[in-house]
Amino acid sequence: MENSNELLEQMVRERVQKLKQFYIHLFIYIIGITIYVAKTYFGVPINFWPIRFINEFVMWIWTFFLVVQALQLFFVQKVFGTNWEQKRIQKIIEKEKIEKQKWQ
Repeated sequence: MENSNELLEQMVRERVQKLKQFYIHLFIYIIGITIYVAKTYFGVPINFWPIRFINEFVMWIWTFFLVVQALQLFFVQKVFGTNWEQKRIQKIIEKEKIEKQKWQ
C-alpha cells in the first residue's frame, strides 16, 4: 500500500509541474501576442534582437504548440483521470505481488 501512495504522490507532483509549466508558457505567450499586435497593427518600432523575429509565422507555430500542450494537459487528464490511474496502479501492484509469489 505504501508503494501505491508513493506512486500517486509522484504522479500528482508531475501533473502539478506540467500545469506550472503550462501557465508559465501561457504568460510568456500573452507577452509575445502583445508585442506582435503592437508591432503589426500599431506600428511600434520594436526591433531589437529577439523581438524582431516575432512575425505571423512564428505566432502561428507558437499558438499550435500552446494548444497541443493545453490539450495534453487538460483533455488527457479528463479522459485518463485519477480513477483510471489508480486502477492501473493497482493492476501493476497486483502483478508485481503475483510475480514475487511465483519466485518464492
